Amino acid sequence: MFRRLLILIIVIGIAGCSSNSGRYSMRHDKAPDRPVDVSHVKDAVPRVEPKSRGGNKSPYTVFGKRYYVMSSSQGYVETGTASWYGKKFHGHKTSNGEIYDMYQMSAAHKSLPIPTYVRVTNLANNKQVIVRVNDRGPFHGSRLIDLSYAAASKLDMLKHGTARVRIEAIDPRAWQRPSNVVAVTTPQPEQNVAGRYLQVGAYSNRTSALQVESKLRNAFNQLAVITRTGSMSDGKTIYRVQLGPLQSTSSLAELTNRLEQLGYSNPRLVDYP
Repeated sequence: MFRRLLILIIVIGIAGCSSNSGRYSMRHDKAPDRPVDVSHVKDAVPRVEPKSRGGNKSPYTVFGKRYYVMSSSQGYVETGTASWYGKKFHGHKTSNGEIYDMYQMSAAHKSLPIPTYVRVTNLANNKQVIVRVNDRGPFHGSRLIDLSYAAASKLDMLKHGTARVRIEAIDPRAWQRPSNVVAVTTPQPEQNVAGRYLQVGAYSNRTSALQVESKLRNAFNQLAVITRTGSMSDGKTIYRVQLGPLQSTSSLAELTNRLEQLGYSNPRLVDYP
């Protein structure tokens, strides 16, 4: 009798292990059962944080491949493929021990220090989000970053699953949240002065544009910082943040270098009107 009971326990144990695909209850990742409106979810707000105790071991190995964690995210800019992860991982621990919430603005990256705040731009539509990297991945092909469901939704990349993006690390020490101080202490520049301008970025979110405008006004007191409103081909509003008008004495190389130090890469010259 005891022998039969022991065999039964072993069989049940084996069956249980074979039905469990690891610590996740789902075999394949997917979106929520019903589409969720995440338009109210705000971008992550960069703030100074110490490196997490978890998730920063270097090197580390996944699927037989060794990865190295960067000592600093300062000046990090890269272009590549973004993917996203959702329901399968929702509620489970991230690499630094936090709980993954697919409705928050977070991301996974293989080598950036945890945490790192990054601006992600979908190069297909110029939509941008700011996310906080608190997880490791993606370990699939050459993908560069794994975004939360909310971040991917706001970048309008859920349908295709992946998107070509530009990632720019944000220095929290230089970051300033938009406030009434901008409107009170800094007069609005003349919007209609003709000339050549250096366009720092184009944003689908007005708040993001105002954040950039605030930061640039503190960094460039000799040039006006202007946010121009325009329309995209699909009718959506876009906010272009520009420096200028540039004078003949303005050093384009110096301006570009200062912008890159602040985390803004690839500014381009534009003429107005």
